[in-house]
Amino acid sequence: MCDSTENGNFEQNDSFSINFNQDFTSISVVGNSGYRLFTLASVDKVEEIFCSNDESTEISERLFSSSLVAVVTTAEPHKLKVCHFKKGTEICNFSYPSNILSVRLNRTRLVICLNGSIYIHNIRDMKLLHSIRHIAPSDAGLCTLSLNSHLAYPISTTVGELQIYDAGDLSVKIKIKAHESPLSALNFSPNGLLLATASEKGTVIRVFCVVNGQKVHEFRRGVKRYVNIASLTFSNCATFICASSNTETVHIFKIDLKAVETAERLNCNGDDGVLTEHNDSSGELDVQESRWTMGFITKAMTSYFPSPVSDVLNQDRAFATVQLAQAGLKHECVIVKLEKETKVLAACTDGFLYIYNFDDVKGGECKLLRAHDLRNPLFGITEVNLDCDKNDSTIVMKNSVQPAPGSYASVLKGRDKDRMSESDRCRDLLEAVCEYPPRSMFDEVHFPPVAVSTN
Repeated sequence: MCDSTENGNFEQNDSFSINFNQDFTSISVVGNSGYRLFTLASVDKVEEIFCSNDESTEISERLFSSSLVAVVTTAEPHKLKVCHFKKGTEICNFSYPSNILSVRLNRTRLVICLNGSIYIHNIRDMKLLHSIRHIAPSDAGLCTLSLNSHLAYPISTTVGELQIYDAGDLSVKIKIKAHESPLSALNFSPNGLLLATASEKGTVIRVFCVVNGQKVHEFRRGVKRYVNIASLTFSNCATFICASSNTETVHIFKIDLKAVETAERLNCNGDDGVLTEHNDSSGELDVQESRWTMGFITKAMTSYFPSPVSDVLNQDRAFATVQLAQAGLKHECVIVKLEKETKVLAACTDGFLYIYNFDDVKGGECKLLRAHDLRNPLFGITEVNLDCDKNDSTIVMKNSVQPAPGSYASVLKGRDKDRMSESDRCRDLLEAVCEYPPRSMFDEVHFPPVAVSTN
C-alpha cells in the first residue's frame, strides 16, 4: 500500500493496493473506504461485483471465483475476518498475537503469515491445523502457497534460504539456498512443480524444482542496477514468468520445458542434499538430440571462464518486456488468456488496470491495449484508450456478530438475532467456499471433465 498522488477522483491521502486471485480471474482493490471485487470479462470490459463501502482495509483475498473473502482491516490489523461477500455476512473471525502481514488461500488451506510465524487452517471448517514458529522475520509477510498446498517461506535474514513445507499433510520437505542475499519474492507455478525466487538485489530470477530442489533456470533481469521486485508470477500454463519491479520495465521469461524434465529426473540422495541423476535411457536420448545445439556449445565454453563470468553467460535474458508509463509505482503483473489470446495484466497502485498485448511465440515488446480506471464507485468504471494481544500466541476464533439471514430455527430457539449458531456458520462457510452445489467449486478450468469411451 502506498499513498497516491493527486490523480482523478482520489484525494492526496488515499491509498490503494490491487491484487489478483489465484487463477487471475478476479481483481481485489483495497483502500481507505473498504474493498471492491472485479471480474475481467474481456479486454474492453471490467465488471465490479462487490463494493464493501466499509472501513479502511489492509488485505482482501478472494478464494478463486467463490463467495469467500479473507479481510484484514486497518483498525484491527491482528484480526482476520472470513466473509461471505454475496450475502454481506461475516462467517467467523480470528485474532492473532500480532499484525497479519499476508494471507494465502487455496481450495483446502488458509495460511496466515505474521512477522516470525505462520498459521495453517483447514478452509473447509476454519480449524487451526498447525503453526510454524520462529521463522525468519519479514515485514512483508513473505510466503507463497501452491494450489497443491506446498508452502514456501524464508528461513534466514542474511542469505536467500527457504523452506518448503507441505501444508496438506503437515510435513517438512526440503530446504533450498536460492540466493546469496535475502529473499524478496517467491512464487509457485500453478501445477506446484516449480518455484521462482528473487533476492533483495533483484538482478537474477531463479527457478527450482520443488521435488528435489534442483535449479532449473537462471534468468538475468539486470546487471548494474539493484531493484525491488514487486511481483513474481507464473502464467497459468507455467511456461512464462513475469517479474515487475520499481523500474519502468516488466520482464517476461520463458521456461525451457526440457530443462524442467531434466530436473525432475534428479533424485535427492539422502539428507545431505547431494543430487544424483537417474539412469534413464530416455534422458540419454534427450541429451544426444540436443548435444550439438548452440545452447550445449555455450555451456561447454563457459566451463573455461571464471565462475562469475560463466554464471552470467549461462543466464537467459528476457523473452518479452513491457514498458510502463511510470517507474516507482508497484505493479502486480500476470499473464492470462483473454478471448483466447495471451495478454499481460498490470494492476498498479495508481488505481488502474493496464492490459498489454503479448506474442507468446516471438516475444518482444508488449503493446498497451487498454487501461481501466478502478478508482471510481460501483457505477463509474472508466475505460482509457492507449493500471491484539501480544503476550500470548493463542488464536482466538469468534463467530460472526452478523445476523443469520432467514434462520427460522434461531427464532424458535430464542437465539440472539445478532449471533450466528454453529450450524449457521458452517452452512455459510460451505456456501461461500463451494457455491452450492458443492461440485461447482471444482470448475472445468482446474478440473476438466474426463471423457468416457463408449467402445
